[in-house]
Amino acid sequence: MKFAKRILFASALALGSLSAVQAQDITGAGATFPAPVYAKWAEAYKAATGAQLNYQAIGSGGGIKQIVAKTVDFGASDDPLSGEDLTKNGLLQFPAVIGGVVAVFNVPGIGANQMVLNGAVLGEIYRGSIKTWNDPALAKLNPSLKLPDSAITLIYRSDSSGTTAVFTDYLAQTNPAFKASPGAGKTVNWPAGVGGRGNAGVAANVTKIAGAIGYVEYAYAKQNKMSYAAMLNRDGKRVEADDLTFAAAADKADWNSEPGFGISLNNQAGEKAWPITSASFILMHKAAADPKRSAEALKFFKWSLANGGKLAVDLDYVPMPANVVKQIENSWKDIKDASGKAVLN
Repeated sequence: MKFAKRILFASALALGSLSAVQAQDITGAGATFPAPVYAKWAEAYKAATGAQLNYQAIGSGGGIKQIVAKTVDFGASDDPLSGEDLTKNGLLQFPAVIGGVVAVFNVPGIGANQMVLNGAVLGEIYRGSIKTWNDPALAKLNPSLKLPDSAITLIYRSDSSGTTAVFTDYLAQTNPAFKASPGAGKTVNWPAGVGGRGNAGVAANVTKIAGAIGYVEYAYAKQNKMSYAAMLNRDGKRVEADDLTFAAAADKADWNSEPGFGISLNNQAGEKAWPITSASFILMHKAAADPKRSAEALKFFKWSLANGGKLAVDLDYVPMPANVVKQIENSWKDIKDASGKAVLN
């Protein structure tokens, strides 16, 4: 029941408050990765301004489809669009928050951060070549753990997912066999396992299936008190997931190296860097179909980037650095009305 409540909350923020002024409503759809922090931002923003956000956490692929179809004020994706796709669809893209993906598991007697994994072994698990928890490769990484002779059940995203794109990109970078098959993307052909919709669906399946392993944004692991693995990063250092290791992964990021700030933070160098880290991105049309609604959406993100840092950190997300926020806000001048005037002054 608790999962159902959380899915509902993350899927439609403030649906029960339709008494607010309709012109102030903001609609968005997409990534489940940032849904917990968007929920907190929406709650605080409504208290401060009276404006409300209706955000449908349907997965990055769904969010891209909805913004391209102009059925929402903004789309959200953890897998940034290329410059070519942004141009083709007339979209502007900017990052809103940074978070990390963790491998969660359900192995009796083994708690959070007690197991350590690396990209090569995690890739072999998700290729289906490591089938039991006491496999020699796992035992070598965890010599002090008593690993059971029980089957591993893979849990994966059944929807088009930016979290899957981030996770598989990391595995493809660190495991050549995984790169060959199943490869990286929002959807891939997994060799076996059980699918779940959204981060919440993966978390729910891992919780109820003994021997399961899955991948979720860190906030979902913490909120549901799940067991998750520490990782060996690119520098070979053991790191644990939190806002500090996510920030370390983004520390030297060159946000201007790709159109729409669309860089990857996976597998970054640095002793403290969490290896599966990503920004979550917002997509909006440059030619605003409804300039007032586009302005309201930008006002929400302007307020959140300025005032939502503590709320993000409380959930172990990383706020965008101040110098990057200035660049983001400067990019908004490209969202214009029919007369060519920026919708947000």
